[in-house]
Formats: sequence, C-alpha cells, structure tokens
Amino acid sequence: MKDLLGKAILDFQTNNDPQILTTETDISEAEEMDISYMFRSYKQMPALEQKALTLCKGKVLDVGCGAGAHSLYLQEKGYDVTAIDISPTAIETCKLRGIKQAKVQNLLEITNEKYDTILLLMNGTGIFGRLINSTKYLSHLKTLLKEGGQILIDSSDLIYMFDEDEDGGKWIPMENKDYYGELEFTMHYKGETEVPFDWLYLDYNTLQNAAHANGLSCELIQEGENYDYLAKLYV
Repeated sequence: MKDLLGKAILDFQTNNDPQILTTETDISEAEEMDISYMFRSYKQMPALEQKALTLCKGKVLDVGCGAGAHSLYLQEKGYDVTAIDISPTAIETCKLRGIKQAKVQNLLEITNEKYDTILLLMNGTGIFGRLINSTKYLSHLKTLLKEGGQILIDSSDLIYMFDEDEDGGKWIPMENKDYYGELEFTMHYKGETEVPFDWLYLDYNTLQNAAHANGLSCELIQEGENYDYLAKLYV
C-alpha cells in the first residue's frame, strides 16, 4: 500500500499543499473527498458518530482512527483512549494533533489487552474486507472486551445502489463476490494511484447473524438517513 489516504491527512495537518483525494469502487464512479472531513469536530460529525461517542465508557480503543477526530474528542472528555491505524502517516498526524496514545497497529495483532469500548466508525465493517473474514475479526474483537464491554460499529446496506429488474427484485452482479456489500476501492492522490483494496459494507441483519455466530449479542442502536446504522455488540 502507498498509504495515500495517510499522506493526504498528513499534508492537511502540516499544510503541505493538501489536495482533493479521489476514490472509486468497482460499482461506483470516482468521487472527490475533501480531506478536511477527516478533521471534523463533534458538531460536524454525523448523528450516528455523535451517538457512538456519547455511548463510550471506560477504556476505549479507536480502530482505524484516521486523523483521530473521535479519539481527540474522547481524550478531551477525559477518556483513556488509544487510537490505532495501519497508516504510519495517519498516526503521525494523530500525534501532531496531541493524541497521547496513538500507534501503528493492526487490530488482529493486539493481544493481552482488554477494553470497555471498541470503536469501529466510518463504516467500521470495512476493515473486514470480505464477508468470509467476518468471523476472524468478530471472534478476535470478542477477546479484547472486558467484562461488560461493548463494540460500537457502523455500516450501511448498499442494496439501494443496485437497479431493480422487471419483477421488482434487485439486479446484483456477483462475479467473484460472496455478498453484494463487498467492494474494491481505489484511491488517487497527487498523481498517484493506491493499490486497490477490499472494503466491506454489511447490512444490519447480516452483521447480526455474524455476531450471533461468534457468541456476540447485537443491538441496533440507531439508523441514519441513507441506509446506514450504528450497532452495539457485546457478550
């Protein structure tokens, strides 16, 4: 990976000629992303993210923290929060912003740590990559929970993106896919193109079924305005 998203984040933080990041998927055309969105304040966050932050308790792990918007808010509120991301430049940005506990870390490689709250926001199921990986991630997340702990995770049902056929059903091309929410993402920044990567969107029922299969309860906390939702997973 070229870490283009991380580079864009660091460029914005350091005012190093930040530019628009372009993203595209195998089912959608290219879209521009204003990287300033990664630096949004609590008041600028979507309602689902605000709700998740109000539900946080105890020791918090912020997975895929990006520029650290969620961690920074929680730290300012006095929480013991650790921000992790696989992007070295994103973590460098978090440290520059004053986040005390920020480190380059793959979620699946965390051992001997327990948390009261694990946050996976901005389509938290995305890091699963493919539906088949859900068990690997959910079973590992379960091992990181303290007694009474919770996983707060958001995602979207992408069924709305597909055309209806003559019978009113959805026409979904499934070549090389097990589930319609499996996307391949590509990013472009400053003339460079990122290595394409898998990113998973899960509808709530599929997440709930996967959670139950791995010994986790799943509760729908709130629904958004565009097929998105926030869920709580717990033992």
